[in-house]
Formats: sequence, structure tokens, C-alpha cells
Amino acid sequence: MKAKKGGIACPQLKKEHCNFQLEVKPSKIHRWGVFALEFIPKGRKVVEYTGEKVNRKEGKRRAESNEIHCLFTLDPYWYLDGAVGGSGAEFVNHCCDPNLESRLIHKHILYYSVRDIQKGEELLIDYHFGKHQEKVRCACGSPKCRGWINVLD
Repeated sequence: MKAKKGGIACPQLKKEHCNFQLEVKPSKIHRWGVFALEFIPKGRKVVEYTGEKVNRKEGKRRAESNEIHCLFTLDPYWYLDGAVGGSGAEFVNHCCDPNLESRLIHKHILYYSVRDIQKGEELLIDYHFGKHQEKVRCACGSPKCRGWINVLD
């Protein structure tokens, strides 16, 4: 379900996967972002990344297609594609100095706060694209920006 903001369809979060009040709205970094509607203390589970579970072969096909996919590596054989049945966590943008980290716990991808997050702040995670993946320029604007979403060393 998508609400309208200024005539534009706005993606929604699935509340059952959120541990805090969050909203999706336009981001200065890239298209949509996820923002805190309340204070989030350091070390807390914030949101679960969900999506369609696909194997490596299908993940590769999707990554090479012109369709939009949000692939997150679950393990050496499986991906979760947040673009299909995602919780809304797929709208968390990349930053070289993130306020979230991902943790894989019992085959679930969970985003935890690495520091206190203030109400109104955009939630950010380091995507850690590999050095052998296509290089993607970073637009996070952080003083710690490495210039690429990829980890190059």
C-alpha cells in the first residue's frame, strides 16, 4: 500500500517488522529514505529486512536485469530481494558513516542502531558492496565518505 505525498506514491513500511516508529519519505541521499519518528537508543533492533528468498542463479539474473531489485545476501546460496515483499527496510540508504548495522540472526537480517538516533534523523547503513562488484559512486555526503559504496580494500 502506498500513500501519496505531494501527488507522488510513497512506499510504506510494514509495521510488524519495525521496532520503532519509522516513515519512508524523500531523501537527500537517494530517492526515498527511512526516517525515525522517535528517539532510538544505541544497540536496539530497529527493523527487519524482508523480501522474496531467491537462489544465487536467480539473484544473478535479477542483478543483471533492467528491473529494480534490492538484493541482500542471506548466506552463500540465498538472497532476499526486498523489492518483492520487502518490509520497507530496502529503502534504508547507504552511508559511509552509518547509524545502523546489519546482523544475521537465525536466518533473519536485522538492522541494529550503532549509536543513538534522534527523532527526524534518516536511518543509514553501509551497504559494503564488494570490490569485485560494479563500482557505484557514493552520494552520502558524510565527512567520512570513501567516494564509493564499494569497499575497495
